[in-house]
Amino acid sequence: MSAKPEWADKDYYADLGVSSSADQSEIKRAYRKLARENHPDTHPDDPAAADRFKRVAEAYDVLSDASERKEYDQFKAMLRNGGGFGRNGGAGFPGGFRSTNMGGQGAQDFDLSDLFGGATGGSSQGGGFGDIFGSVFNRSGSAGHSAKPSRGADVETEITLDFREAAKGTTIPLALSGNAPCTTCHGSGSSSGKTSTCGTCNGSGYTSENRGAFGFSAPCKDCDGTGRRIPDPCSDCNGTGTVHRTRNITVRIPAGVIDGQKVRIAGQGEAGPNGTPAGDLFVAVTVKPDKVFTRDGDDIHITVPVSFAELALGDTITVPTLDSPVRVKIPAGTPDGRTLRVRGRGIAKRAGKAGDLLVSVQVTVPSKLDAAASSALRTYAQAEKDSGFNPRAGWAGAESN
Repeated sequence: MSAKPEWADKDYYADLGVSSSADQSEIKRAYRKLARENHPDTHPDDPAAADRFKRVAEAYDVLSDASERKEYDQFKAMLRNGGGFGRNGGAGFPGGFRSTNMGGQGAQDFDLSDLFGGATGGSSQGGGFGDIFGSVFNRSGSAGHSAKPSRGADVETEITLDFREAAKGTTIPLALSGNAPCTTCHGSGSSSGKTSTCGTCNGSGYTSENRGAFGFSAPCKDCDGTGRRIPDPCSDCNGTGTVHRTRNITVRIPAGVIDGQKVRIAGQGEAGPNGTPAGDLFVAVTVKPDKVFTRDGDDIHITVPVSFAELALGDTITVPTLDSPVRVKIPAGTPDGRTLRVRGRGIAKRAGKAGDLLVSVQVTVPSKLDAAASSALRTYAQAEKDSGFNPRAGWAGAESN
């Protein structure tokens, strides 16, 4: 994977609040803490928190991957030493050239070819600076070999979940088509499973060449930048170690996933060439609306129809949850529209706790009453007036009458 120019403006260690020497456990703890604190569900109307959450996720994606972290560290070190891109668009000394015999001084090596995944045009085919710097921006440059990728390609797919599946988490089967390890050579690319060090580049993956005042490095053409030679390429995969096929996997979607979220499954992308690590799988989730529940962070909300008598006299009603139904007590004199809270019956959090169930009561008026009910209601209405109750007492609109 090539280093990215946008890394020049990023400080992933600062975004996670860890030192550059932090180990993977420290990085993971910092990410989990900051992700919880800035999650969009917790701060739905806070753009600053959403931006922090995005930066934290981006930092963790890079620093949690050993190879990407190494490239990032090398890239930042090169920039601190004066390499990279100048303010006027000029190039420093990244990826594959060195000054030689300048001012009577010895050679100054800036061979960072592995950082950028290899520059093109490193032999007699010419190409000059455009070829070398083109690789930094992932442009093709002129003809030439480029190093093989150090890992497989990432894969993205989409799924649609019911509200309750997303809230509680679920396991889903997926069929993915792409590069998978060759079963004949077990991903090595060799029929015997044996490889040897490339004699041309002595296993470095790069060859060097002097051109006047500069020395250039380019991926070795004999081993395609891998540093290894395969004496007996597998006939089924032609020595690549991968074949295109459809594979079936089962993916666990964690509880509480939100609409539009991408779930990263490490190592489930396409297989890398010749036994190198696989890429990652990103699952984009669409959550269908529910007829009963809506979501507010880790809380779930439900509106329950009730009668006037249940609110006025008080009662206990049964309401659904994500699991089994629960009994909810309505206190006497509860106003229409009031929200009652049931602790711990919302969406489970990673820390082990769960959000709450919010139950809003809404009066439903009968469209028809029989003679007995009508008579009883009229008697109640008169008693209500006699007691001095006025439903519009204190109402601002009453002043205009």
